[in-house]
Amino acid sequence: MRYRSRVTAPAAALIGTAAVLAGGNTAHADTADTAAAKGGGGVPAPETLGDPVFPALGNDGYRVASYHLDFSYDATTTLVDAEATLELRTTQALTRLSLDALGLDIHTVRVDGRDAAFEQVGEKLRITPTRPLPARARVTVCVTYTADPRRLPLPHTAWVPTPDGFAICPQPDAAHTVFPCNDHPSDKADFTFRITVPAGLRGVANGSLVRTEHLAGDRIAYSYRSRRPMATELAQITVGDYVVKQRQGPHGLPLRDVVPTARAEALEPALALTPGLVEWIEARLGAYPFETYGLLPCNSDDPKAFDFTGLETQTLTLYKPNYLLQAEPKIGSHMMHELVHSYFGNSVSPASWADLWLNEGHADFYGLLYRYERGWTDSLGYSTFEDRMKYTYALGDQWRHTSGPVAAPNAVNLFDNQRYTGGVLVLYALRQLIGEDAFHTVERTFLARHRDSSASTDDYIAVASRTCGPDVSGFLRDWLYGTTTPRMPGHPDWTVTPVPPSLAVPRQRTGARPHDNSATL
Repeated sequence: MRYRSRVTAPAAALIGTAAVLAGGNTAHADTADTAAAKGGGGVPAPETLGDPVFPALGNDGYRVASYHLDFSYDATTTLVDAEATLELRTTQALTRLSLDALGLDIHTVRVDGRDAAFEQVGEKLRITPTRPLPARARVTVCVTYTADPRRLPLPHTAWVPTPDGFAICPQPDAAHTVFPCNDHPSDKADFTFRITVPAGLRGVANGSLVRTEHLAGDRIAYSYRSRRPMATELAQITVGDYVVKQRQGPHGLPLRDVVPTARAEALEPALALTPGLVEWIEARLGAYPFETYGLLPCNSDDPKAFDFTGLETQTLTLYKPNYLLQAEPKIGSHMMHELVHSYFGNSVSPASWADLWLNEGHADFYGLLYRYERGWTDSLGYSTFEDRMKYTYALGDQWRHTSGPVAAPNAVNLFDNQRYTGGVLVLYALRQLIGEDAFHTVERTFLARHRDSSASTDDYIAVASRTCGPDVSGFLRDWLYGTTTPRMPGHPDWTVTPVPPSLAVPRQRTGARPHDNSATL
C-alpha cells in the first residue's frame, strides 16, 4: 500500500489547475442537448460512481471491459505519446459520457471509429459522440494524447519520474493522471500494454510479456497482458535501465523482478526472499491468485517523488530501492504486507474507498503475524501479537475520535493508522470470538467468493456470518462503525484509554500526509 495519499486540493483551485494543464482545450464540443436533438434519446452519463470518500471519481453510465494502453517514450524530451483504447458497455442510453483525466494533452477522441467532440472540464474528459449510444451497447473509445511525467506537481499525480524514465503510483485516485479511465476500483477491467522505448531502456507493465518488437530508429516495443481483471489504481507502467530477473516460486509460479541494472547485485538478498514469502501466505490464504509476482525497485530514492515505502501494483510491487537494502528482519514483514495485497486489494478490490480497511487491515494482520512467528520485535518493542493488540486496543477510542470508525474514513484520514492497525484489531477480535479455524474458513471463503471482483465491508460481514456459524454481523458492525471500542473477547482485563481533554474537540485536519505505517510493522 502506498503510504502517501493524493491530498485533495480545494475544488475550485484544482479545477482551475486542471483547466490550465489541459491548455483550455474544449475541442469544439457539442452540448449533450445538441447531440440529443440530432439523434434523439439518451441523457448525459452521471459523472460519479458515488464513492463516499472520492465522490468525483468515475462515471456510472458505462462499465469498462478492457483497456489497451500504447505508450511511446521519448528519452530526450521525457514526454509520452499515448493512445488509450477502452472497450466499454453502456448501462443506459447516453448522449454524452466522460472519462476521468487530469494533466493530459488530449489530441483526438474517437467513438466506434468516428471522431467525437470532447472537452476537458476539471478532472473529466467529456465526450459527445456523433449520435447517442443505446443502452447495453458495446462501445470502443480511443483517446490519443501526450503526457509529461514531470508536468503535474506532487501530490496531484501518479507519475514518479526517475533519472532514466518513470514508474507510476496510481493509488488511490490518480490513475487518470496517466491514462483516461473510469478511475474507481469497483470497475475492474482487462488490461494490455504496449510500451515503446529507445534501445538500452526497457518498458515493463503488469502481467506477462507477450511480445517484443524491434522497430526502426533503434527502438523496441514491449507488449504485456494481465490475465486477470485489474482496478485502475493497480496499473503499473515503468521505463528504465532495468534487468529482469526470473526465478521460480512454489508450485512452479513464475517470479519476475524488474531491477535497476546498477543495483541488481545489491538487491538480490531481498529479492531472494520472495519464494519463501509466497509459500508462507499460500499455506494460510490458498494459491497465489495471479500468473506471476515480483518486485519493482524503481530507480529513484528521491523523497519528494517517492515518499512511501511500497505500492501493490498488480503482479509487480513497487518499492523504494534503498528500503530493500536492509536486513531481513527490517523488511520481511513489510514484504509480506505487500504480498498479502495480491489477495486483499488486488484479487478482491474494495467496492468503495470506505472499504480500505479490508486491504490494509488484512495486509498488516498477516505482516505482523509473519513478524512475530519469526521472533522479530516490531518498532514499538513488542514481540507477540497479543501484546501488540493490547497496546492497540488501549488506543481504540482515541483513534475513533481523531480518525473516525475503522470502516468510515474520509479523504484526509483515509491512510491513518485506523485503517491499518485498527483494521488488524477488528480481525483479531473476530478470531478471538470464533476461533482460529473458523477465522481461516471465513478468510478463504471471502477470497474465493469475490475473486477477480470488488467487495464491500457488508460483503465481508455477510461471509463471516454465513460461514462461521453464529451471526456475527452485530459484533462486526460495532467494531467497524462504533464510536467507542467494544470489549475484546477473551480479554476482559483489557482497558481502553479515555480520550484526553485535549482531544475532546476534534481538530480540523489540513491534508497532512498520512502516517507511514510501515515503520510500525
